Amino acid sequence: MAKKSFQGSIVALVTPFRDGRVDEGKLTELVEFHVKNGTDAIVPCGTTGESPTLSHEEHKRVVEVVIEAAARRIPVIAGTGSNSFAEALELTKHAKKAGADGALMVVPYYNKPTQKGLIQHFKGIAEAVDIPIILYNIPGRTGVNMLPETVAQLAEIPNIVGIKEATGNLEQMTQDAILCGDKLTLLSGDDTLTLPLMAIGGKGVISVVANVAPRDVVEMTHAALNGDWKRAQELHLRLFPLSQAMFYETNPIPVKTAMAMMGMIQEEFRLPLCSMTEANRKRLAEALKGYGLLKEERCC
Repeated sequence: MAKKSFQGSIVALVTPFRDGRVDEGKLTELVEFHVKNGTDAIVPCGTTGESPTLSHEEHKRVVEVVIEAAARRIPVIAGTGSNSFAEALELTKHAKKAGADGALMVVPYYNKPTQKGLIQHFKGIAEAVDIPIILYNIPGRTGVNMLPETVAQLAEIPNIVGIKEATGNLEQMTQDAILCGDKLTLLSGDDTLTLPLMAIGGKGVISVVANVAPRDVVEMTHAALNGDWKRAQELHLRLFPLSQAMFYETNPIPVKTAMAMMGMIQEEFRLPLCSMTEANRKRLAEALKGYGLLKEERCC
């Protein structure tokens, strides 16, 4: 039986806060925004969703609110990763029970497991919870790089269906594609590399910039999937400066600041994340204006 496939533009959704709490009303609005703009799937409680600063109760509630708001109109892939096997297992079981369509599971961070440990970690959860799982490799945050040979072993597990690659290394991603073939859906974890990755067999992106420009990310990924590389390239080049702007400072600081400038959410973070420097705020406003997302009077 073919594995479930998630592809196209999958938004890594921000978690809006208001007065220190999760703003459930705004969260619901954001889901509706993505449904209307054709986004292919939503990831709540990923890195962009500030999952490290959410309590377990908040994390579970965010997943539930997004699933309720999506109402089966758009797939929900819940972030459920942790550096604790027991915690990741608990969050993945909750996602399944809440009705999520899949789970995004980051490589365990800080404790720096071996490749053998990674296999045992993901295999154990995949065997315990019957839900489609997308692996998430981001060594810049976790301190561990999941090697293509490890990915290939995990691809043999029926409900491990994809990998979000955020290594920034196209050679490694190419090795993933060679070793895994159609056993694993390859997704970009970096907006600036989505099109290059799709050119070597990737199927889309788990995107930060889609929070502010969803239609263009959808159109770019769909053009590539349909073989219209000319249109995909046009959109990639247009999106590129905006995608870079989303990383002027640590994600999700710039994207949440941008969304606040656009009137979508409150500009609120949880420490240790904080507001942007004034210089970077001005650079971000210029990028938004250049893309047509911000009028002069709302720039700062």
